[in-house]
Amino acid sequence: MTGAFGDMGSLLKQAQRMQRELARLKETLRERIVEESSGGGAVKATANASGELLAVKIDPQVVDPKEVSMLEDLVLAAVSAALKKAEALHQEEIARITGGLNLPGLA
Repeated sequence: MTGAFGDMGSLLKQAQRMQRELARLKETLRERIVEESSGGGAVKATANASGELLAVKIDPQVVDPKEVSMLEDLVLAAVSAALKKAEALHQEEIARITGGLNLPGLA
C-alpha cells in the first residue's frame, strides 16, 4: 500500500506543476501576438493567442462607400484568419505543457 500512496503523491506533485505551468502559459498567451491580412494587405487583423481581437487596420484606399460589402468581407476574412492562427498557437502551447493529453477545461 505504501507504494500506491507514493505514486499518488508523485502524481499530485506532477499535476500541481502542470497547473502552475498552465497559469504561466495563460499570461504568456496574452502577450503572443498574431496578425493576418486579407485583400492583399488592405485589411489587417491582430489578435493574441488568448483569442482576443486586438486591432483591425484598414488601408484608406479600400474605403469606398459603394463597396461597403466588399470591405466587410475583407474585415471578416482577416479577423477569422487571425483568430484561427491564435487558436492554433494556443492549442500548440497547451499540448506542449500537457504532453498532448486532452484535459477538459484547458482549451
